[in-house]
Amino acid sequence: MTGPRLWQPHFDVTHCPDGTIVMAQTAPLTRLAPHMPERLVHWASSVPDRAYLAARDADGDWLRLTYAQVLAHVRQIAGYILAMGLDSDHPVLVLSGNDLDHALVGLAAQYAGVPYAPVSPAYSLVSTDHGKLRDIAALLDPGLIFAADGAVFDTALSAIAAPGRAVAVSRNARPGDLLLDTMKTGQDTVIADAAYDRLTPQTVGKYLFTSGSTGSPKAVINTQEMMTSNQDMIADCFAFLTDTPPVVVEWAPWSHTAGGNKVFNMVLYHGGTFYIDEGKPTPAGIMASIRNLSDIAPTWHFNVPVAYEMLVHAFETDPALCHTFFSRLDMAMYAGAGMAQHTWDALLRLSRAVTGREVLLTSALGATETGPFALMGTDRQPHAGNVGVPARGVTLKLVPNGGKLEARLKSPSITPGYFKDPVKSAEMLDAEGFYCFGDALRPADPDDLTKGFLFDGRTAENFKLNTGTWVAVGALRAALVDHFGGLIRDAVIVGENQAELGAILLPATAHPPSATDLQDRLNSFAATAKGSATRIGRIVLFDSPPDLDQGEVTDKGSLNQRAVIANRPALVATLMGGGAGVLVAR
Repeated sequence: MTGPRLWQPHFDVTHCPDGTIVMAQTAPLTRLAPHMPERLVHWASSVPDRAYLAARDADGDWLRLTYAQVLAHVRQIAGYILAMGLDSDHPVLVLSGNDLDHALVGLAAQYAGVPYAPVSPAYSLVSTDHGKLRDIAALLDPGLIFAADGAVFDTALSAIAAPGRAVAVSRNARPGDLLLDTMKTGQDTVIADAAYDRLTPQTVGKYLFTSGSTGSPKAVINTQEMMTSNQDMIADCFAFLTDTPPVVVEWAPWSHTAGGNKVFNMVLYHGGTFYIDEGKPTPAGIMASIRNLSDIAPTWHFNVPVAYEMLVHAFETDPALCHTFFSRLDMAMYAGAGMAQHTWDALLRLSRAVTGREVLLTSALGATETGPFALMGTDRQPHAGNVGVPARGVTLKLVPNGGKLEARLKSPSITPGYFKDPVKSAEMLDAEGFYCFGDALRPADPDDLTKGFLFDGRTAENFKLNTGTWVAVGALRAALVDHFGGLIRDAVIVGENQAELGAILLPATAHPPSATDLQDRLNSFAATAKGSATRIGRIVLFDSPPDLDQGEVTDKGSLNQRAVIANRPALVATLMGGGAGVLVAR
């Protein structure tokens, strides 16, 4: 079966007497660029007229900017930023989501050697108290705040206004705001080019914030070396990227490491074209994604499982969309949650029907602190769930912990720490300098670790029943969501120090499934259990949507197990006590 050109890794594996396993590729990592802005300069020189960034304009048509055009705008904005007096102590803070101007501001800040910090728009538009946004602004003390629309972001901008904090917007400027168009023209680029010449691998390129599910979000320092070494790993793994520049149609937020580092930087690193998808993985938002994917055939696609499930339904009713999507697709990747087997099977079936071969469908394991690229799966798998093997340059250490193997990493793409938080920075490393993931892994084949690993849950989420039996929450939650076959999007597993397990379910749509359907799925899932640690005995639906301000959910839609349980004691008591709305396995 033919397919995209990929790595052929070889490994050294060491088994220690205490049960610890250390695994790394034998070949050293090949370095390509000293910093990300160098890639922009390189492509603007070698392929100046190639489309780099594209987004729909007000009329719905694609507006494309070439590499030469992007570099010209970036140099102008960088000059303006430096003339304003911004530096490493006063970075650029971006409140709004993915769009052309956001991309230009972020690239310009890095060109100027000024850190850039994109934050989730949910902190501005969904949060009711702007508490996390205020904490972020207090931590960074930005010299410039950018938002796409001054009117839409007015409340958030007012919440973090302070002397010395300039505001730039693309439209609907308020009194005192700068229009970004003003920053794109007429600037002296000499100062910007001089700053570019001073960039080093150690220059801080951006700050990316953790979700802040417990307390205020932490600012993960991203140096240029961290980002470029991560891209060197990707270039080694996905060798086909050097054969054909990638074309992506992407919605994943740039405030997160997957969208903002892995995918955005991957396109730039390889001289590809990035079509900004204004869609979202929601019943309404997916329609914009479908429209965009009907226009543009991607060569590489990243998405979350719930979006793939929605796309499968669209593919099955729209053959033209299905053909466009798969026609030149080298691989499709999912992350953020477990993929249901029926979705996995459907994607492979549809790709065979269009191209005559199965698309390479993969997953990975990484974190904001790892760049994120760390483990990647490229072997064809019969089932979802394999997160792969360590990338070149990454050393994986698996440490026995509570009957599981806790994953820890060393890599040139590991963050040097959290901004202005030396205590948390020290806590993230073990005594040997390995970053502590907090995730557990288990080998797909215990006799051959090169076959990859399966995610085995968050070690902090696991708990014991009153019998002393450990519950592997991550694996159980994934199995439960998969078994409910699209009826639910996620679940919180409850039952610490109890005799049995229960689950709080988050429906996949705004219209909850019927009690009959839920009861049938609960009964059949309970029948498959092999013991008390895998049997869900009762379920209840969320009594209100998960709360971002309370840390129950991130803007990506993933639930925080501990936060939900801590914030909803009455719902937990109802679930375990058998109150209204609770369904019990029969």
